[in-house]
Amino acid sequence: MALTRVPAGHIATIVTSLEMRERPRPAPLPHAPLRLVKWEGQAPDKYRTLFRRIGEPWLWFSRLELDDLQLSAIIHSLDVDLYAVIDPKGIEVGILELDFRTHNQCELAFLGLIPELAGQGFGRWLMAHALIIAWSRKSVERVWVHTCTLDHPGALRFYQRSGFRAFETLVETFPDPRVIGIHPVDAAPHVPFIQP
Repeated sequence: MALTRVPAGHIATIVTSLEMRERPRPAPLPHAPLRLVKWEGQAPDKYRTLFRRIGEPWLWFSRLELDDLQLSAIIHSLDVDLYAVIDPKGIEVGILELDFRTHNQCELAFLGLIPELAGQGFGRWLMAHALIIAWSRKSVERVWVHTCTLDHPGALRFYQRSGFRAFETLVETFPDPRVIGIHPVDAAPHVPFIQP
């Protein structure tokens, strides 16, 4: 068995890509005291704030290292559907980003809720909405998503229970976002922080 050294200041994760090639059978939407609101024309900083609130425990960083023009090109694209999950007080507590930029496909780019909502069944509610919207475009033949070992421990099983099937596994190595200042050093304490 071969081991590969991870460079100082980097972390590694196992990435699993999953796909769904058939529209799921209609099912009743799970109940939740939440609303899904289309988030059109949002300022990049507002997007980043919500993205950070949801993703910091899992070291989400990809959108945080983009400048305003790069981020706006994605979230304002006519082929990207962006939604905020709103709680009864009107506060954004989750995000759904569906990327239709590849012909006949929908990438479930981001689906997440703030950590305080974990384990309450709201993820099933959000996934149900995601699949309805993703498959609402008649041209879509494939919906896909990827998760990694830095994500919530139940993420992979959640996607599989939602009807996705794994088709690829990769190892990704990248600069630790805590080392390069995207997240504080105490973020994601379940991932060892190794000072370079």
